[in-house]
This record gives sequence, structure tokens and C-alpha cells, in this order.
Amino acid sequence: TVALLYHQGVKVVLPPSYLCCGYPQTASGDETKGTAISTDNRVLFHRMANTLNYLDIKHVLTSCGTCIDQLLTYELGDIFKDSTLTDIHEYLLEHNVTLSSTNEQYLYHAPCHGPIKSDDSAKVISQLINNDVVSNDRCCGEAGTFAVARTDIAKQVKFKKEAEIKKDLTLINNGKKPVRMLTTCPACRQGLSRYKSSTGIQPIYPIELIAEQKLGKNWKKEFINSVAIEKVLL
Repeated sequence: TVALLYHQGVKVVLPPSYLCCGYPQTASGDETKGTAISTDNRVLFHRMANTLNYLDIKHVLTSCGTCIDQLLTYELGDIFKDSTLTDIHEYLLEHNVTLSSTNEQYLYHAPCHGPIKSDDSAKVISQLINNDVVSNDRCCGEAGTFAVARTDIAKQVKFKKEAEIKKDLTLINNGKKPVRMLTTCPACRQGLSRYKSSTGIQPIYPIELIAEQKLGKNWKKEFINSVAIEKVLL
């Protein structure tokens, strides 16, 4: 996300540490803790807005559907005046940063907490990668802490998802084009990676494909070595 924004000449501001949005705590029943985390984060964002008032922050971007659902409760448009909360894929598509045509076919797993809000997510991803995607149905079985909290149920969900992946692979794979599995959720990507040994495909973010194409195969290492970071005390 940051590498592609940097490549577009966008000034990116990061919070002072990796912050949990508070959704996992709320979803697991500890609403008090989730609210406390959200409140602390909103205070921190207010401090950022005041300290960086010389910047005209118009977009708050994320690459996680669960996070975006929680961040929608933060009223960020009041903190960073008139800003919008947007998923990175929608933002890039708005600015015509897309994947050039490739010799690949794509399965698309839509997360339970979909970050794409403007339109049907499969349609948006198809536009972003300039290729029609095949929507692969069913939950991946990860669902945050679900995979470890209720492994008995999760295993049954995973069994059905694996069958769905194999079914779609049979339908679209004509033996001539490689198949990639796309998703827009970090938890789903982790869950889908569990099927690699039985299906032969590895999940990947659409923006990773774009980064590889626009910035080269070693984009991550080269970006880390080249990026200029300015630290600001809050």
C-alpha cells in the first residue's frame, strides 16, 4: 500500500505505531476494551491532525476490510476535515493505477468484511486488474480468531471452501493459463494460504500484483532502501 502511494508521489502519514482498530476485542465480546482502544486511537488521530495541520489530509486509507468497518465509527471526517475513508484498491482505481493485462486467470475470494464499499467488489477488482475474475464462494474458515477459537467448526468450513476452490479451478483452468487467487483481507489471505498444498495456488493481494508489475519483482526491498522517512513528535 505505502509503496504504491509513494510511487504515485503521495505524501503518506503513518501513526506512531502499529495500532489495533479495536474490532477484534469488540467482536470477541469485550466491548469495553474495544471502545477504550477506539477512543485512544481517536485521541491520537486528533493529535496527529493538530500537529500536522500544515498538511491537507483528504484520504484515510486502509487495506483491511475488518479495520475499515471499525474505522467507520471513528468519525474521521471530523478529525481530518472532510477526509474520506477508502480502501486502497478503490483509491488506486480512482487514480487509474491498474494492472496491465497478463497471461493469467483469477479467482476472487470476497472477504466477509469487504473493504470495498462503492460497488460490487468483484466488479471493482475486475476493473483494477483489467481482467474478469471468477468469484469463489464460501468463507475461507479463518475469520480472525474463529480458526483457533472453534477449530471444530472451522475445519468443516475449510473442507467446503477447499471443495469450492477445486471446483472453480476445474471450470476455468484449461491448462494454458496460470491461475491466481485474489483477496482483499489479510486474515483471508492467511486462511486461503492453508489450501496451497491441496490446490496449488497461493493467495495474493491485487495491489501486490500491481506493485510487482509497476515497481519490479524486488519492489519491497528496493522501496525500503529508497524511501525517505521523516519522524514527527506528537
